[in-house]
Amino acid sequence: MINLNEKMGPYFKSITIRWSDLDPNFHVRHSVYYDWGAYVRMCYLTETGLTPQLLLKNNLGPILFREEAIFKKEIHFNDNIQVTLQMRSATASGDRWNLLHELKHDNGTLHAIINIDGAWMDTKTRKLTTPPENFLQQFLAMPKAENFMLL
Repeated sequence: MINLNEKMGPYFKSITIRWSDLDPNFHVRHSVYYDWGAYVRMCYLTETGLTPQLLLKNNLGPILFREEAIFKKEIHFNDNIQVTLQMRSATASGDRWNLLHELKHDNGTLHAIINIDGAWMDTKTRKLTTPPENFLQQFLAMPKAENFMLL
């Protein structure tokens, strides 16, 4: 479990590129970038105690309004990259948020940026909702981007 009281840099997961991640041009398929972003977001939530079971118990689900990838440099088979996660902005109630992923090679080369605009949905009413206070505190403890804004 991550200590939420510590100042920390971006949360990240390291990924080694598999053969199945590649397209016919021998670089990473575009949809794989989005899969890595989703994987890292769910790893962060789970590791901070915001588990799928807690989401289910609170009838909460994250929804995406926009998911945009900006491709900078090709990623190839057997490369090692880090997929970071930071919060760019959030409303004070935590019901809407903007997240940032950066995909960097072990040598520091930036390969892609993924921008996410999202919100929380009540999975029973299928409407946007504000998460409970204890959930909100943990979610808003996510590492912040340098230009983070509370909306």
